[in-house]
Amino acid sequence: MKFKKHLFICTNERAAGEKKSCGEKHGLALVAAFKKSLLEKGLKAEVRAQRAGCLDACETGPTLVVYPEGIYYRNVQLSDVEEIIQKHIIEDKPVERLVLKN
Repeated sequence: MKFKKHLFICTNERAAGEKKSCGEKHGLALVAAFKKSLLEKGLKAEVRAQRAGCLDACETGPTLVVYPEGIYYRNVQLSDVEEIIQKHIIEDKPVERLVLKN
């Protein structure tokens, strides 16, 4: 596998009048923040962060999923980026307060 971890960050945007979507709640800003932080920490070669379409968890958005674990995070804010990278990506411990439970 090329990457040790892969972050898919929802950037889906729905038409006006439809249910809320992650993209309108800073989805692209989250992608940029994760990419910037991974680059600054020298993790870009082993961890990839990228845009994703709908992760089907709009009501809990903004959402992202980390593979290979398949752990979903809900209501992710820009202020959570550094914590997710430090705890989950570097220390391999999910940020439990943000984990989307089934």
